[in-house]
Amino acid sequence: MSYKTLNTEKTYLITGAAGFVGYYLAKKLLDQGCYVIGIDNVNDYYDINLKHTRLGLLEPYENFIFIKGDISDKEEVIRIFEEYKPEIVVNLAAQAGVRYSIENPDAYIQSNMIGFYNILEACRHYPVDHLVYASSSSVYGANKKVPFEESDFVDHPVSLYASTKKSNELMAHTYSHLYDIPATGLRFFTVYGPMGRPDMAYFGFTDKYFAGDAIKIFNNGDFENDLYRDFTYIDDIVIGIERLLSNQPETEGAPHRVFNIGNNSPEKLMTFIESLEAALTDALGREVEFNKEYEPIKPGDVPATYASTDQLQEAVGFKPETSIQEGLRKFADWYVKYYDKK
Repeated sequence: MSYKTLNTEKTYLITGAAGFVGYYLAKKLLDQGCYVIGIDNVNDYYDINLKHTRLGLLEPYENFIFIKGDISDKEEVIRIFEEYKPEIVVNLAAQAGVRYSIENPDAYIQSNMIGFYNILEACRHYPVDHLVYASSSSVYGANKKVPFEESDFVDHPVSLYASTKKSNELMAHTYSHLYDIPATGLRFFTVYGPMGRPDMAYFGFTDKYFAGDAIKIFNNGDFENDLYRDFTYIDDIVIGIERLLSNQPETEGAPHRVFNIGNNSPEKLMTFIESLEAALTDALGREVEFNKEYEPIKPGDVPATYASTDQLQEAVGFKPETSIQEGLRKFADWYVKYYDKK
């Protein structure tokens, strides 16, 4: 299936540009000659040095403008839209993490709810060609039917983080209906890769290995009924987003839709861990085995995430296919080099 190419004459606004997905998407667009405005508050939820590293790789591009700001500041958001008048907006700024939302709910309401509302208001007053925003596989809650399909019932989230993402979808649909804003929500499934988020399990496991600490595995040590996750490599996520940017909704009624972006190939948590050990073994040239401690499943965690990607494939002719072994090998090679672990 063919798909529309990006319009390099348009201005793309990416919120969360210093973040994991935001950085890779911005770089992809900049490499194609697009004009990109990036906004990020560069908060300290995780190591800001990593965020500055990402920004440092974007700043040499002449067609990149970075604004340090917070989308929860409505006046700042409106000012950016008024000055730069972006045609395409990709909202990736959000407070991420399921477990952190249990301890710090305020951060989620401020960024994910108020911040997203401000983006919607700006798109209302300064009309855009397309608003693409990050949702999450967390909206499926404890759904036992697999694979997860976009048409599934998702009204029972099991974490505040998931609640904010489901709310984003409802808010976007309403604004799309009322103000004819073409909008696309993306339900990401466990994104991983080089320069990823240190709060993610694969990154944290690697940190603990080099610190000489045991890793905690929240599956009760039950290998028969292990947790399953649909791990999606960062390059696959970016290709999916890129193709969707020029593919506006053409639905009747509200021009709003939601897609899963996942690998459509769930892995057992223990298989993932073993693959990470193998990737680090190759990167270091010595045998790597984690010291493992098993604990009960955490509140807010779900037994399995498994994406149906049929709708994405039908819309843009793309299905993520990077294997967990290949993706983790690239992460391990980057980690060992970046943190000088040879």
